[in-house]
Formats: sequence, structure tokens, C-alpha cells
Amino acid sequence: AAAATAAAERLITSDGVKGIMGADCSGVTGAVLSNVAVPNGIVMVSPSATSPALSTAEDNGLFFRTAPSDARQGAVLAGILMEKGISSVAVTYTNNDYGKGFADAFQAAFEAAGGSVTLAAAHEDGKADYSAEVGALASAGGDALVVLGYVDQGGAGVIRGALDTGAFDLFALGDGMIGDALTENFGSDIDGTIGTAPGSDNEGGAMFAEMAAAAGIDGTSVYAGESYDAAALIMLAMAAAGSVEPGDYAGKIMEVANAPGEPILPGELGRAIEILQSGGDVDFQGATGVELVGPGEAAGSYAEYTISDGALSVVGYR
Repeated sequence: AAAATAAAERLITSDGVKGIMGADCSGVTGAVLSNVAVPNGIVMVSPSATSPALSTAEDNGLFFRTAPSDARQGAVLAGILMEKGISSVAVTYTNNDYGKGFADAFQAAFEAAGGSVTLAAAHEDGKADYSAEVGALASAGGDALVVLGYVDQGGAGVIRGALDTGAFDLFALGDGMIGDALTENFGSDIDGTIGTAPGSDNEGGAMFAEMAAAAGIDGTSVYAGESYDAAALIMLAMAAAGSVEPGDYAGKIMEVANAPGEPILPGELGRAIEILQSGGDVDFQGATGVELVGPGEAAGSYAEYTISDGALSVVGYR
């Protein structure tokens, strides 16, 4: 958070940026928002900060996100587990706003559906050994271990410890654990694993995937579409306002993101700008079917992932 705050300050004061597509993780996003963006009046549109706490952050109307809050993801993941007959789980979560908010939302939804959480315990990132955490989770037991952390941090360390000791062989993961590093690290050792991450099955998603592939980018990777959409919203809001100043265009983001207006899909940003410059309205749907609700956050849908034969794939949408 400290490094990110310094970087954001430099972007604004030295580089003169008029908007930030970001930040990424929730803890960093909250720090940049409160310490840099709000004091300087800068718009932020995050593609991947999902902590429920950000819904009520003091933002002066400057903060938006194209990924939905984990308050909803917790309910989605809980529902998937119950559907699969997994009614007893232990939960480990990264010890920050993202992890705590996600864990609380998941536990509330899981227990409301009749499930049992044997233990919900935080883990610290950056440790070399997670045997103590794994031991406590193993003692509590459960049909599966729910890991709400980061794939390149403590979440992966807990999974490795659980596999090495035989404590758990079935895992359920939140979006921070979904990525190429997951299968690179564990392969078929975690076959049967269940996961969720923001994603939708829509016309724009397929179009974006083709555009990205042509540019040498994996458009299906987690938060790729949300990132495109976040940057596009800033640009279209500027066009709608006829100004790059945050104070002028912040109020236009909700307008260009939602109906009424001409539907805009990936690859149609030039057309959208022409419509806006001629006084028309646009409804930017983008790669993820953008619809902003409440305090400027995505209504959102989720992709359900599974691991089979060491490969991560989407098996449905919620």
C-alpha cells in the first residue's frame, strides 16, 4: 500500500494523469483512494478491487469499479458448494480487507443455506511455512478447504501445506486464487477444485477475446475484460463531458455505462465517441456486459471454474 500510494502520487503530481485505471487489489485501492485520489480529485476505476468495504468508502463520487463486490461472490461460491453437496468446510483467508470481507460474506451465505463452517482463520502473506495454519484447519476438518487468498502468496502456501500433509484434497477458491500460476504450481494435484471469478457469457466477451488474441493478449484471463472496460469508461466519460478534468467527467461515468443509449461493444469506441460528440447517448456494454449500480460498482456476474486433468476451465456462469 505504501509503494502504491507513492506511485499514484507520482502519476498525478509529476505525470499529470487525469484518471487512474486501477488500482488492482483492494487494500492498495483503498489506500490510493483515500490518500491520493480523493485529496487530488482524481477519478479511479478499478477492474479488480472487490472488497465489500469499498462500497462505503468515502470517495467524493470519484471511485468506480467494473468488478462486482465480494459480498455477491461469497453468496455465489456458497451456492455452488451447496449444490455439489459440500455442506461442511474450513475457510482460510488473507488477512486484509479483501480476505476478511470475502470470508464474512461467504460464511454468512453458506450458513444461511444450511452449511457448516468448522473454522474461519486468517493467514498472513509472505510466510515461508504455513504448517501451523494447515494444522489448525485440519483439526477443524470439513469436506473441503475454502481458500480466499492470492495465488502467488499465502493462499498457495496453505494449499501446498494441505496437499503435503493430506489435510485436504478438495479446494474451493475465490477470484484471487484463479490464474495461470494455480495450475502451474499444482497441476492435476488439485483436480476437482472449484473456483469463482467475475466473468460473463455475452457477445462482447467473445468479441474482446478475439480482439485481444489478435493483439497477442489472452483476453480470457481473469480481469482482462474488466480492465478494458474500466479504461473505456474513463475515455467515454471524458468524451461525454468534452473535458479531461475529473471534476467535469466523473459525473458522466454512470451515464455512459448504463442505458439509455446506443449499445457499445468492444472495438466500437471510435463510434461511441462520434455519438457522444454529436450530442447522443451511449450504453457501454463492453467486454463484461457493463452495468453500474449503487455507488458506481458493477452489478456483475461470475464464472464458475473447475480444474480437470491439471487445466483450469470455465464450466458455467452465475
